[in-house]
Amino acid sequence: MAKEMNLGKGKTIEVTRTNDDAWYAATIIRSMQKNGRISVEFQTLFSGDDRSKPLKEIVDLSHVRPLPPPDDFDLAFESGDEVDAFCNVGWKPGKISGVLENSSFLVILSNTHLAKAFGRSELRVHRDWIGGRWISSREQRKLEMDFGSGTPVEVRSDEEGFVGAWFAAKIVRAIDKNMFTVEYQNLRTDDDSQLLRETVYSQNIRPAPPDILESKSFRLLEEVDAWYNDGWTGSEGNGFELLRD
Repeated sequence: MAKEMNLGKGKTIEVTRTNDDAWYAATIIRSMQKNGRISVEFQTLFSGDDRSKPLKEIVDLSHVRPLPPPDDFDLAFESGDEVDAFCNVGWKPGKISGVLENSSFLVILSNTHLAKAFGRSELRVHRDWIGGRWISSREQRKLEMDFGSGTPVEVRSDEEGFVGAWFAAKIVRAIDKNMFTVEYQNLRTDDDSQLLRETVYSQNIRPAPPDILESKSFRLLEEVDAWYNDGWTGSEGNGFELLRD
């Protein structure tokens, strides 16, 4: 999650908390990237009822992302559009269920069945931070439409020890717009009898990257993905150690 992110002290980011799908603006107090964690001070959450004391927490890098790009308030929303709504001092994902006459929108927030009205300034395009770049919900739908059976892709792992690594696979079938069955190219079942198949969420899938240019030369401190344990591992994860044969 930390790839291509500025995690310096004083940087404003967004943080999601355990068992909470909303994102909250926070300022980095201290970076502990070697331990896969950072210390943050929330901008809209406070310690108890004392609003003079912003809430401070130590959070995993897997729970942070950069601030999304500024929203285009001239963009017209329609029923069915996925959005983030500013609700209870955080940005919570939802889906527009209706457009009202007073330039507001009915939004069904995630994990609820209730529609609530929001003004345009309280909504933003829903985006996910995937592979070091922002992908909007509309771009994601296009990717989902492009992911037909047999399409080569890469799948991001959330398994301990492999978090953030990408593994080559192909789409077997779409279960729905958010989930796909994939077959890995280099991972096999425990009994080694066949290639491993799994069901994965669309946010953990990206198109297969272009072929590697053999003549490519790298510069000092340039960010790369390294082939390790049958997958491509970038700079995000649980820190680094020097590996020797």
